[in-house]
Amino acid sequence: MKEQMTTDQLLQGLKHYRRIARQDMLRAPETPHPEAFLTHAESRREVYVDLSAYAGEHAPDDVTLYALDLYRRLPFVTGTPEAEHPDIKGRENALENFFLLVGLDPKTRREARSKRPKLGAAPEEAASEPSETPATGG
Repeated sequence: MKEQMTTDQLLQGLKHYRRIARQDMLRAPETPHPEAFLTHAESRREVYVDLSAYAGEHAPDDVTLYALDLYRRLPFVTGTPEAEHPDIKGRENALENFFLLVGLDPKTRREARSKRPKLGAAPEEAASEPSETPATGG
């Protein structure tokens, strides 16, 4: 099992991901779907900024729980055309990158993925961005 990351390591990893997203934002005009590519990169960057802010005030394990909560709230859009739902796909991609960064057990990610709502199933919950600590009770 992977060793627990420190907050500094977590923040450094998120900073690296933010830089990649920013580079992608700059190269969006060169892609086949510039607007979708830009939205995807912006969405990823927003997630990294959000997770960084959360990590500045919480322990790494709590940041992972928060990220899992964000992931569970995302509508499931896998299988839709490439340029559709770039905001949701960007957030999904950012959270999955974060899970790789922290060495999250793939089974835990799959379980969270299986609880995601279908697109349009719960728009008020899926569209909301949690600003409080997620419930961690069993």
